[in-house]
Amino acid sequence: MSVRRLVEEFSALEDPRCGGKVEHRLIDILVIAVCAVIAGAESWEDMALYGRSKQEWLGTFLALPNGIPSHDTFRRVFMLIDTGRFEACFEAWARSFGTTLDREVVAIDGKTIRGSFDRSRDQAALHVVSAWASDRGLVLGQRQVGDKSNEITAIPELLDVLDIKGAIVTLDAMGCQRAIASKILERGADYLVTLKANQGKKHSAVQEYCATTCFSRSPVDRPVHDEFDDGHGRLVRRRVFVCPDAVALEPLRDWPGLKSVLAVETIRGVNGSGKIEAEIRYFLSSSDDQPEILAKAIRQHWQIENSLHWVLDVTFNEDHCRIRDRNAVQNFSLLRKIAINLVRRHQASKASLKGRRKMAAWDNRYMEQVLTGFFHA
Repeated sequence: MSVRRLVEEFSALEDPRCGGKVEHRLIDILVIAVCAVIAGAESWEDMALYGRSKQEWLGTFLALPNGIPSHDTFRRVFMLIDTGRFEACFEAWARSFGTTLDREVVAIDGKTIRGSFDRSRDQAALHVVSAWASDRGLVLGQRQVGDKSNEITAIPELLDVLDIKGAIVTLDAMGCQRAIASKILERGADYLVTLKANQGKKHSAVQEYCATTCFSRSPVDRPVHDEFDDGHGRLVRRRVFVCPDAVALEPLRDWPGLKSVLAVETIRGVNGSGKIEAEIRYFLSSSDDQPEILAKAIRQHWQIENSLHWVLDVTFNEDHCRIRDRNAVQNFSLLRKIAINLVRRHQASKASLKGRRKMAAWDNRYMEQVLTGFFHA
């Protein structure tokens, strides 16, 4: 039962408050906060308001020795909670949803919480790197970084705590680093990373090789995957070329575990406009899976944008949240991801994620189903 495991994992979180002055149990504060965020809370005031409106129901499974905490209590507690320990509890809880599926795509990407900047402190907006299990629609973990350029140091730290054995880990160009590729292999997974022009000689060598073997008038290699997608008013053709011989190119010879280079040509036409756009992207992979699986993995990488980052922005209104304290921003980000994991796994309803959150806010019985994973007719 997910709520029991949630309570078990987060009960291990150290209470940062002075023992003699504590009026509300930490686990009560955490559970109310999770329920409130599921129900649409976007601030500390919202959490306190939700708690007061649902106090009778919350009292059926929480101690609430002094009633519902004030909004100031919620704010102080989440400013004080150690972010690293909170993330570790979250990651342990996420593992309780089951091990990584064989060849599941685990996408790793960063997102800036745009409203978290503070000009008075010369503080830039917080940037958070997350891991997303594409097949299960599950957030596996997160790490805070100073800015996007620091993803290179945060990604190995995140990989160290994830159960990714047997997975295909996908990353954008920021993750195209030897150390990161080695770490993924060390953790028992394969990598599929984007190769862009900032990789200098590697990108140039691959681009020249593919121009001759894949995209010339007399190509040596034929596309191993060729599909058309007609939707959203556009016709898109994707051709995937797998070039195992390209791993012998001089700039790639010391790349750890490299088994194939992929070139993906995307041709888009907007229906009725006559406008056509073409793009070629390159990837490095340690996987020797069938080309169809690699092509699917490339497409699935973008689920982290559509199914996580977009949801955080649009459904949870994350970018408009003006909490500025670094600890509080990071901890609130994790509360949203707990809510996403709980609401997404509730498949009994055909309602959208937004609709399910509304139902949970209105109906205590439905909220219980979301929290526990038990679905009642």
